[in-house]
Amino acid sequence: QVQLVESGGGLVQAGGSLRLSCAASGRTFNSYTMGWFRQAPGKEREFVATLRWSGDSTNYADSVKGRFTISRDNAKNTVYLRMNSLKPEDTAIYYCAAAIRNDPYMYWGQGTQVTVSP
Repeated sequence: QVQLVESGGGLVQAGGSLRLSCAASGRTFNSYTMGWFRQAPGKEREFVATLRWSGDSTNYADSVKGRFTISRDNAKNTVYLRMNSLKPEDTAIYYCAAAIRNDPYMYWGQGTQVTVSP
């Protein structure tokens, strides 16, 4: 069982930055592929970014490319999402997810709210 706890959300003005963190339990964090997803009010959950367990591959949604960066610190069992040049349309609840290597995402955090004001 993997437990994920997100933090770092909040209210920020458009153009600002935030860094989300997701702390994972377990002793095999370096075998997890980690991802960030988000869900805006009235919309379905959507993919934001992923970082492969091997650390050699990242992928981003087109809407955040060039603005968001996913990274991980295996020593701290933590994955980060650095969000720059935030826009009001980035407002959503952001969820961290974990998958064992190349398996589908199985573990989800409780989410952290990000609100971007105009």
